[in-house]
Amino acid sequence: MKACFSFLSLTVEFEGGYPGWAPNPASPLLALFQQVFCAEFGQPARVQVIHAGLECGIIGSKYPAMDMVSFGPTIHGAHAPGERVEVASVAKAWQLLTAVLAAVPAV
Repeated sequence: MKACFSFLSLTVEFEGGYPGWAPNPASPLLALFQQVFCAEFGQPARVQVIHAGLECGIIGSKYPAMDMVSFGPTIHGAHAPGERVEVASVAKAWQLLTAVLAAVPAV
């Protein structure tokens, strides 16, 4: 973007950026999520690295040793006027969250 506008001799400034977050494939929390997902839904979880997880980047920048995963319902057209959520996936995400919390070992 900067190159396009600079080509027109316009000044470009970026602000309000968010820190990135690199997921950890060896995460114990991810392993727990995968185990619970399979138990709850009878199939393996589909683990993907996508452009999402903004909160993980923000929290992870403050607590770099924290084990985190990002998950949620299926959203289409995020951040656009036509943004929508698959309603059934909201219930599934809630079911997964409550099951994972129940399975977290007491510390």
